[in-house]
Amino acid sequence: MLALLFSNLTSFAAFNTGNACDPNKTAQHAFFGFPHWWKYVNKGEYDGLGHCLPKVNFPSGIWGVALAVVDMMLYVAGIVAVVSIIIAGISYVTAAGSSDKITSARKRIVNSLVGLAIVIVASATVSFIGNAIG
Repeated sequence: MLALLFSNLTSFAAFNTGNACDPNKTAQHAFFGFPHWWKYVNKGEYDGLGHCLPKVNFPSGIWGVALAVVDMMLYVAGIVAVVSIIIAGISYVTAAGSSDKITSARKRIVNSLVGLAIVIVASATVSFIGNAIG
């Protein structure tokens, strides 16, 4: 009877302190789609309340955090590129036949698309390196 009671008590998360966990599997949804700063940190520990918290080992674990921060900045750069494409499209439509405005809008669209392509390639590279490290 005592063994049954003890086995039920140890199933609570609060008694799992010190055990390893993966914070990426137990994480809540990201804020506006931004990746978490611990995206490439695959090791964590349970706290006293049973929540899995990321554990970063210094100095080797700082690379995973740095890659996640770069990933966040690339996410922002992608959003800026898409907004720039939208603004350039609106200025292209409202150019009213002015060749200078049309040329300027086309250049902005092309530059924004090139920037978006660079962001996509850089994000894929960071993700590949981060998954290889983590």
